[in-house]
Amino acid sequence: MIWGFSLFAVLTSFWAGWLTIRMAHQLKFGGDESNGVQKFHDHWVPRLGGIPIFIALFSSLLLLAWINRGGEQTYTYLITCTLPAFAIGLLEDVTRRAGVLPRLLMTMVAAAMGWWLLGAGLHRLDIPGVDTLLALSPLFALLLTMVAAGGVAHAINIIDGYNGLSGFFVVVVLVSLALVAGQVGDTVVAPIALLSAASVLGFLVWNFPFGRIFMGDAGAYLLGFLIAELSMMLVVRNPEVSPWCPLLLVIYPVWETLFSMSRRAMNSLSQMGQPDALHLHQLIYRRLMKRYGSSKDPQHRLMRNSYTSLYLWALAVMCAVPAVLFWNRTGILMLFSALFAASYVVFYRRLVRFRAPRFLVSRQRHAQQSSELVVTATARNKSE
Repeated sequence: MIWGFSLFAVLTSFWAGWLTIRMAHQLKFGGDESNGVQKFHDHWVPRLGGIPIFIALFSSLLLLAWINRGGEQTYTYLITCTLPAFAIGLLEDVTRRAGVLPRLLMTMVAAAMGWWLLGAGLHRLDIPGVDTLLALSPLFALLLTMVAAGGVAHAINIIDGYNGLSGFFVVVVLVSLALVAGQVGDTVVAPIALLSAASVLGFLVWNFPFGRIFMGDAGAYLLGFLIAELSMMLVVRNPEVSPWCPLLLVIYPVWETLFSMSRRAMNSLSQMGQPDALHLHQLIYRRLMKRYGSSKDPQHRLMRNSYTSLYLWALAVMCAVPAVLFWNRTGILMLFSALFAASYVVFYRRLVRFRAPRFLVSRQRHAQQSSELVVTATARNKSE
């Protein structure tokens, strides 16, 4: 039966997305500018993708509760908890005046509400000493829960820059959480995660590959908070699930955020929270996506934007597979997390130094470089 509700969520998100795009273009409302250090599109695009996702998710949850005659309280509490994160993100999408700090604070407020209403919190990390402190100090556990939820939501927002990137990543994480929840028989987390993924799929039809609508801060903070909340609920409700399972699922955007903050801090502490164009996905766009060379044609830039996401899709799947397979093996999950962090740093440095692995660069670019070398050598021979 859950698959029928998932289909309802996909269709609702799809049609709500179509309506949002139409209204945004007619009213010129909620659009994203095309200039800025993190902008890689040339046309006016509404950044209101959080609206159809919100409508689809919670209409499908309420429909599920009404038909099954169960779960109304949990779903109502979950909807209530997400409102602060969604509302502050939507305010930013519409006015562009809600700063990073207010968005983080409101997401932390949402996490505190989840702690109170849903019992979702970080009570263990399977780290000696830390688990003891969490058990002895509920206040410390609450503060860590708030920081973790705000951090994951902000991390999802950071990777929301290319068509299909954050949307596909979120779908992979949510489906993985549903698979693990299914293995342990959690009938609360599994359907919520599946319906959340289905709600994003309807939005992705409009977002990838042509970028007709962006997820925006409302969608990023809503989904980031949902992932954090469902992860904590899964671990709290099922002690056999390692807390490193959801951590491995979201390690890409979380490590991206931590690495970017440390990278900026090395230059100046005042720049730690400032946006720049040196994230991994942006380097991939500049260094690897040379299918259209340096063409300024808007259509070429659009396709380069979309192709960039494919590299990070593979990254998301590579983290999800071991997380789902070894969901109860903390040591193995820690090892994969450390391996990812090390691989990220090595790959990032190679991109910065223009030493990207050849198998990652498009063949057309190799052909172009080869032809340029031939032309150069021919001209040199003639001159000699």
